[in-house]
Amino acid sequence: MHSHTMHEWRHEHVFLGAAHERNERRTWAVVGLTAAMMAVEIAGGLMFGSMALLADGWHMSTHAGALAIAAFAYRYARTHARDPRFAFGTGKLGDLAGFASAVVLAMVALMIGWESALRLFRPVPIHYAEATSIAVAGLAVNLLSAWLLGGDHHHDHHDHDHDHADHHDHNIRAAFWHVVADAFTSVLAIAGLLAAWVYGWTWLDPVVGVLGALVIAHWSWRLIRDSGAVLLDAAPNAALVASIRARLEQGHDRIADLHVWRLGPGHHGAIVSLVADEPLPVDTYKARLTDIAELSHVTVEVHRCTGVH
Repeated sequence: MHSHTMHEWRHEHVFLGAAHERNERRTWAVVGLTAAMMAVEIAGGLMFGSMALLADGWHMSTHAGALAIAAFAYRYARTHARDPRFAFGTGKLGDLAGFASAVVLAMVALMIGWESALRLFRPVPIHYAEATSIAVAGLAVNLLSAWLLGGDHHHDHHDHDHDHADHHDHNIRAAFWHVVADAFTSVLAIAGLLAAWVYGWTWLDPVVGVLGALVIAHWSWRLIRDSGAVLLDAAPNAALVASIRARLEQGHDRIADLHVWRLGPGHHGAIVSLVADEPLPVDTYKARLTDIAELSHVTVEVHRCTGVH
């Protein structure tokens, strides 16, 4: 077989999400915003002697780190998309980064919860005016960041045939939840600070911190579960499996073995083993699956077996 004909049979293994480059640009912008705000909070904490601001600044540094993981994952996935070392491309790199980010988010929740619980028993004097003003500035940065990263979440519902979660880019989702968690803690901090400042309810600030930690822990668990399932090829897409079966099991043809797994956002691979009385050419079976947009890599094998019903 000549090399030029061989080339026609080869295909690419680039399974990046449709919005990969846009998400990458936006994530870098948010890394810059978060790092700048982190520097302001740490400097403000040192200048005003505010432990609350310092703590929030260091807490923001963990978010900046997680967002940087997301940004570098996009870059690496893009630059190595055609690297032959990756058997099915780099589409899952975002899920790996999302999983790592979710673990960081769980640690953030633990730190906030621990710090808040300590402060319930050992209250710390708070510089209300400075702490509140910088918390408001932090919230503004978080809302801008969430707006930049959140566009992806409103386009997931265009596909009603299959589980739309399979279009999720877990990397941008992790980055989004990091800034939302930060915005959420800023809102809670502002509410707690104002209530303590106006009514003297100093206990409210740490109670609010514990509540915030519980909510963030819940978000991180969902993200760990979803991205972990993809990494382990355990993300089932029942609707996709059903439509493959419906297209291939015609007449006496039956599927003996079927593997469907996610290769990247909106991309799936399928390995199908068919048993048939009178096998048709493999291309005929593949042609029946061409209209399924999410199927990006299909391998079909056919076995002759008389009397299969």
